[in-house]
Parts: sequence; C-alpha cells; structure tokens
Amino acid sequence: MSSDEVLDVYRVSGEKVRVIRDGLKENDVVGIVLAWDDEHLLIRRPNRRVVKLSRNYTVQPFKEPRPDILEMVQDDTTNQDRTKQ
Repeated sequence: MSSDEVLDVYRVSGEKVRVIRDGLKENDVVGIVLAWDDEHLLIRRPNRRVVKLSRNYTVQPFKEPRPDILEMVQDDTTNQDRTKQ
C-alpha cells in the first residue's frame, strides 16, 4: 500500500503513475492520482475517465520500468518461509 505522503507527491506533481493490479501488463491502470482515502484510490486515465481502485495495489511512476509481479510474489513467499524457520 502506498503511503499518504507518496500519493500526495504524485497528486501535487501531476506525474503519470501506473497501478499494477496483477501479472498482466494489459490490466495496469495508467493515469494521474486525484484523491484517496484509507481503502481506495482515484486515478484519472488519459481518456478523462476516473477509476476507483483499492490502495492495496502497487503504485509506481509510469516512467519507471514495470517490475515482474510474479518474481515479487515469489520473493515475498521465500522471505516468509525463511522467517518461519
């Protein structure tokens, strides 16, 4: 979940962001941050439509390369397995 401070920087700067919802690049939402609350995030897409998304999704600047979500999930499960031992 992105912090309020990070989301505020994106909102004030008007920087284009990518919201990664799953492993498929086609399902990403690209736009600018409009507003958020404890559970949701509002993104304005280039076609001016507004999308309401969960804040649990990964938000990153659009100019950064898209990470491989499957590798991130595998790393998280590996780290959790190590902490259990």
